[in-house]
This record gives sequence, structure tokens and C-alpha cells, in this order.
Amino acid sequence: METTEIELPDVSNHHYTYAANLLLKENKTAHETKHKLAEQGLSLEIASLIVENMEIEIQEAKYEKARKDMVYGALWFCGGTILTFADIGFIFWGAILFGGIQFIRGVINVNS
Repeated sequence: METTEIELPDVSNHHYTYAANLLLKENKTAHETKHKLAEQGLSLEIASLIVENMEIEIQEAKYEKARKDMVYGALWFCGGTILTFADIGFIFWGAILFGGIQFIRGVINVNS
């Protein structure tokens, strides 16, 4: 006889995935997500722990994206500026403008 029990890591992975979908795709609040997890049979303590961990992971991902925007924006801006001042005969406005916008977007997102 075969059993179709779900392993413990699969269950927690399922709950983390469900919480991530609720928070990111359905724009549910942390409170709503905790109660949705509780409706699936989890205790409020475990649901709170899952939601807190997901919020930390989401915040870290946003911070990392903002940091990358700042780095790549600065590289584009500096590269365009250096090439413009190198007197090659071209003005690299696109690289300067793109880099500046990307850098500023990163600064705004890292502080939010």
C-alpha cells in the first residue's frame, strides 16, 4: 500500500509559496495573509512566522534590486560622461540620461 503523505519540507514550501502569492500577486496585507494561512490549518503563531519571514525576504529582494539599479546607473552615467569628455566626437546623452535615471530610481527605492 502506498501512502501519499506530503513531506514536511514540501508542506512548509507550499505555505511559503502560498503566502508569497498572496502578498505579491494578490496584494493582500500581512494580516489578511496570516488569516488565509490559518484557514489552511496553520496556527496563528506559525502563520505569523511565515508572513514575517516572507516580508523580510521581499524587503531584501527590493533592497538588492535598488542597489543594483544604483550601481549600474552610476556605471552608465560615468561611462557616458567619460566618453563624452574623451572628445571622440560624440555626445553620449542616452547613456548619461539612462544612467542618471536608473541611479535615482535606485536611490529612491533603497530608501522606501
